[in-house]
Amino acid sequence: MFIAMNRFQVKKGAETAFETVWATRESYLGSMPGFIEFHLLKGPEAEDHTLYSSHTTWVDKAAFEAWTRSEQFRRAHARADNQTGESLYLGHPKFEGFEVIQSERTAAAA
Repeated sequence: MFIAMNRFQVKKGAETAFETVWATRESYLGSMPGFIEFHLLKGPEAEDHTLYSSHTTWVDKAAFEAWTRSEQFRRAHARADNQTGESLYLGHPKFEGFEVIQSERTAAAA
C-alpha cells in the first residue's frame, strides 16, 4: 500500500476559499485503478496559516504514479483553481509519499 500526502500552509482568512476549491472539484480518483481512499485533513493553526493535508491511499506506488501521469490527473488539477485571483498559500504544497510497512485496524472498522 502507498500513501500520498500534500501539505498546504493556507493563509489565515483563506480557509473557506481553500475548502471550497476542494469541495467543488472533480477529482476523478474513483475511476483510477488502485485508488483506495481520499481524505482532506485540517490541522493546527499558526499565526499566519492553517495547515491542511490531502491524503490518498493506493494499492501500491505504481498505481499512484500512474495517476500522476494520467489525463484524469491533468483534468482534476486544471479545474482545482482558486477564483479569488491571489494565492491561498504560503509557499508551495509539500509532497510526502510513504510505503506502508505495517497496518492495524479494529474489526469493527472493516
